[in-house]
Amino acid sequence: MFTGIVEEIGTVTQIRHGPHSAILTIAAETVLETTKIGDSIAVNGICLTVTALSDTSFSADVMHETLNRSALSRLGTGSHVNLERAMPADGRFGGHIVAGHVDGVGTVANVRRDDTAVWFTVRAAPDILRYIVEKGSVAIDGISLTVAAVTQTDFSISAIPHTVANTVLRERKRGDPVNLETDVIGKYVEKLLFPTMGRRQDTTITKEFLSQHGF
Repeated sequence: MFTGIVEEIGTVTQIRHGPHSAILTIAAETVLETTKIGDSIAVNGICLTVTALSDTSFSADVMHETLNRSALSRLGTGSHVNLERAMPADGRFGGHIVAGHVDGVGTVANVRRDDTAVWFTVRAAPDILRYIVEKGSVAIDGISLTVAAVTQTDFSISAIPHTVANTVLRERKRGDPVNLETDVIGKYVEKLLFPTMGRRQDTTITKEFLSQHGF
């Protein structure tokens, strides 16, 4: 589990491609502290398992499914990536619950400045936008951000200068792909209420039931 608060920006130093998978080696500093082989690190919002460590870098396997459903396949040697270690049990939730399991890839549609803030508009598919709500949370490349506006084709966030300067948002421009993970709570609620393909089914979970139990 992660919180979407990026700890540092790492640099891809090597990519070894297999027939349908890859091994990433990423240079880093902060996230290497106390990290062991087998630990989880979010790379641009994708939970990867550390398979090798050195004093200056770590390596992780990237499976076929991950390459197909994320923007990791577009990384190259020298690419910068957001890094966050899994949250310790005694840590703070600085952002929101981020599983590191991306829902899909969006595309930056516009970037504009508003005084000190920077607005990013991201186009996304309907099956992702259905879980994005105004004033809710979304993870973009692993960054916990607050949704400022939603339309039928895209959503927008307003990032503070600190967030832009300390994440790969500073490099994002119109047309760039980004990994998206929506708030997991909404997906679980929908599954309970509509367990099969979004169609209402016989269930004991109703609005009245939720209200009676404090939801």
